Amino acid sequence: MSIKLLDCRGLACPLPVVETKKAVEAGNEKNILVIVDNAVARENVSRFARNAGCTVDVTEKEGCYHLEITVPDNKIKNISPEPENKAEDRGKTAGNLYFVTSNILGQGSPDLGEVLMKSLMVSLTQQDPPAALLFLNTGVYLTVESSPVLEQLMFLADKGTEILVCGTCLNYYKLSEKHTVGTVSNMLEINTMLTGPYKVITIG
Repeated sequence: MSIKLLDCRGLACPLPVVETKKAVEAGNEKNILVIVDNAVARENVSRFARNAGCTVDVTEKEGCYHLEITVPDNKIKNISPEPENKAEDRGKTAGNLYFVTSNILGQGSPDLGEVLMKSLMVSLTQQDPPAALLFLNTGVYLTVESSPVLEQLMFLADKGTEILVCGTCLNYYKLSEKHTVGTVSNMLEINTMLTGPYKVITIG
């Protein structure tokens, strides 16, 4: 019986989960072996797999964790294909709006906050695209040419996510000439989005 191997050693969160998710949802193999090198990745991958209806057997070998994932039969290439326009429709109707007011995520270490923000943006690229991303205050640093999440924001923009960037904030931080992704906007437009039909998730 063939086993798909995913060597996720050295990958930062959430990439081990992302790679596992891709393999499970592809529906090509019933058995997947994921190798990770830290306990956090072990727990995150295990939790995802179990939530997806898979069984997980974890063993420790030479300082790494081997997760043997068994995919249920109903996920193996017998799911009716989505209508051709379904993915596009999801991108247009996804109900979440992310209001990003800082270039780091959470309180505490700025370095850790930057890592967490990168992880969040990577996660967003692996889900249905949000309806919009609004960037305010130091959040606008994420939309300029030196941004650590520029690749992810461009990906989301291509998928239909509306990205609005506070023009006043860009001017205040002298970033207008470095602005790279999204539409330069104003408080009236941003407030209209915040009070619209979307579920607002504040990040900062």
